[in-house]
Amino acid sequence: MTIRNLLLATVASLGLAGAAQAHFQLAYTADTLIETPGDIPVKLIFWHPFENGHVMDMGEPQEVFAVHRGDRIDLMDRLAPITFTGTSNAAAAYETSVPVKRSGDYVLVVVPAPYFEESEDIYIQQLTKSYLNRNEMPTDWDQPQGLATEILPLVKPTNVVVGSTFTGQVLSEGKPVAGAEIEIEFMAAEPDMESNAPKPATAAPMPGGMIVAISDANGYFTFGIPRAGHWGFAALGTGPQTEFEGKELSQDAVIWIRAWDME
Repeated sequence: MTIRNLLLATVASLGLAGAAQAHFQLAYTADTLIETPGDIPVKLIFWHPFENGHVMDMGEPQEVFAVHRGDRIDLMDRLAPITFTGTSNAAAAYETSVPVKRSGDYVLVVVPAPYFEESEDIYIQQLTKSYLNRNEMPTDWDQPQGLATEILPLVKPTNVVVGSTFTGQVLSEGKPVAGAEIEIEFMAAEPDMESNAPKPATAAPMPGGMIVAISDANGYFTFGIPRAGHWGFAALGTGPQTEFEGKELSQDAVIWIRAWDME
């Protein structure tokens, strides 16, 4: 058990549930299925979106890019700082945009600067992927992006059906990670793209705290999707880098998917 997980378990045992809620790096777009070509706005926020809780200050990301038909589109020159104001505080965040032109998948990747979590005395770096698609043409969603750690989806992440399951494989330097702890988060409060503040939450935090899954011997995990919206999965401490500036680093793999009700 890492120091991070040990501290979270201690906090939970003391009944301080709010302090044990999960950090999640967002790479959020209001729409994931794109019909009209153009620049699609993206908000990069380090937040607790399930309970619409505390927002963490982001440093300038190390990398922000999209992958389309195997080609990398650098988005750093589109990056701009913003302030995101949650219900309890305001914090530094970023916005950018993805130029969506041709049909196919656009895999959005964010490699944030490590964040120092003072309460745990460690750094956290969540390497994050989210997905856009134009015209229902699959091109890139099922391919790894060569990150230090990442979750490879085995179900198309832009249109998962409510009541079905999502399966992912946790990778570290391209190899499966057995026994990884995966925190699962519903984005109950979505960011408002205009005001840089959260919309009203549509769900309450789960009784019993964070939903957690464990990857099997080949790095796979499966979760049944109970409702429509954005779902995040964070594999904790699965990256190869374990130290930053003399302190422990939890290098996490994060993936966001979009689930829909059948009509």
